Formats: sequence, structure tokens, C-alpha cells
Amino acid sequence: MSKIAIITDSNSGITQDEARELGIQVVPMPFFVNGETFFEDISMTQTEFYDYLAQDADVMTSQPSPEALTELWNNTLKEYDEIIYIPMSSGLSSACGTAMMLSYEEEFEGKVFVVDNQRISVTQRQSVLDAIQLAEKGYDGAKIKEILLREKFESSIYIMVDTLSYLKKGGRITAAAAAIGTVLRIKPVLQIQGEKLDAYAKVKTLKQAKTTMLRAVRKDLEERFHDPAGDNFHVEIAYTADDTEAMKLRAELEEEFPGHDIVVNPLSLSVSCHIGPGALAIAISKVVEELK
Repeated sequence: MSKIAIITDSNSGITQDEARELGIQVVPMPFFVNGETFFEDISMTQTEFYDYLAQDADVMTSQPSPEALTELWNNTLKEYDEIIYIPMSSGLSSACGTAMMLSYEEEFEGKVFVVDNQRISVTQRQSVLDAIQLAEKGYDGAKIKEILLREKFESSIYIMVDTLSYLKKGGRITAAAAAIGTVLRIKPVLQIQGEKLDAYAKVKTLKQAKTTMLRAVRKDLEERFHDPAGDNFHVEIAYTADDTEAMKLRAELEEEFPGHDIVVNPLSLSVSCHIGPGALAIAISKVVEELK
């Protein structure tokens, strides 16, 4: 049986400490603050990052260098036969495409399996946990990749953004749209299904946002997945900066989905760069058939 290493990036929300507990590795995503390079959960904490945002610092995201990634893979292959690498969705970053290109090099071919299953944050985290269990069950790298890719569209994320200013900075919306939205106190609800990040709804209060996201998840379970009770789904929450509202939402979801273990994780700093503090998300991801 092949000895398989699981590697992901910090967009999964898995910290370096959690990675050690899980027996995996997490590539820290680099970003720039006022021109200085930092690495998530290595040289900057979540608290420090949001302090910089409050000071209106110039924050930009980046991706791991090809050299850093190939060095990690080479070192890992000294101990393991195969690597499953689960980066953030190719629809949200070019980092996945870079990793896939590198995996085709002769030294990694047939050894490094890059999984582009269109996930981010808590759904990406679930893919990592699924990969760990699949490896423990004896599946090889090629089969694990096949299973995870099969499940790539079996998830949904709905995100409420508290302010439009960060979407404006990232070029996701125009300055005029951001100004109008701010005046009208609009809180957009965004949707991620597969590789697409789309506007889903516009609301004005946190309560309306929660109701909108919950109804959207219910609709997906009933009409898209034909599993109204969500018996075959993981239910997850993500947030930026402060977990107070996330924990309140968790209590609400525990009533909506009794018997589910509701996962709550902060969004990665590289995601937070684009949506800012105060964001809140509900996600669902299908339980992998082989792990039932």
C-alpha cells in the first residue's frame, strides 16, 4: 500500500498546529502588507492582520512560489510514495493552475496529484479530511483524486459581506457601485458553487442575511441535492475577524439540522483581503460515498 502525504494550503482554514495534529502539511499563503511579505499563520496572526486592515493598510494577496512548492514536494517524497495536494479553487486563484503545471514535470508525474475540486475554506477543509480518511482506507493517490473530483460540484457556500469597500479594492465591483451600496447600507450575499463566485442577493441587515443564506442552503438540499434533511451533508460555517455571530449562527443551525456537528472556522487571510471583517458564511458539502 502506498504511503500517501496530504498537503493543502492555508485557504482551507487549517492552521499549522491543526495540520500537525492531523498529520498533514499546510502551505502558508503569502500576502503583502504595505509592500512587506507575510505568510499566514507563520509570520502574521489573524489578529495582527485585522489590525492592519483597521489602519487601512495596503494589503495584496499572492501565491506560493513554484520553487517553494517543488521543494516541499521533493522533501515530502523522500518519506512518502505519493502526494495529494488540495489547493484553493482554480476559479478563485491561479495558484492551483501553477501547481497543476508543476505536477506534470517528470520528477512529480504519477507521484503528485493536484486536486482542483473547486473548493475554498470549510469545504476545502472537508476535502482534506476526506482525503485523510480515504488514504487510511487504502486508496492510492490516483483514486483519491478521482473521488474528490467526482464530488467537486457537491457543495455550496453562501457568504454575507459586511462592507463593500474590500470588493471595490479588489476590483470585484466598481467604486460607484460600492458608494451606492454603502449609502443604501447594502450587505451582499455571494454564492460559490463550483468555480463561480456570483452575487446571490442584496440585504440590509445581518438577520436578513442569515435568513437568506439559510433559505438558499435549504433550497439546494431540497431541489439540487434531493436531500431535504441534509442527512448526507456536512454543514459548515466560516467567518472573518470575530466569531461572535458565527457561534450564534451555529446555535441556529444546530436547531435546523439536529444531529449535525456544525464546523466553524475562520476564513483565510488571503480570502479576507477581498471581503474584509464581519463576513459570515454557511456552507454544505456532500458526504463522500466511500466514507459513509
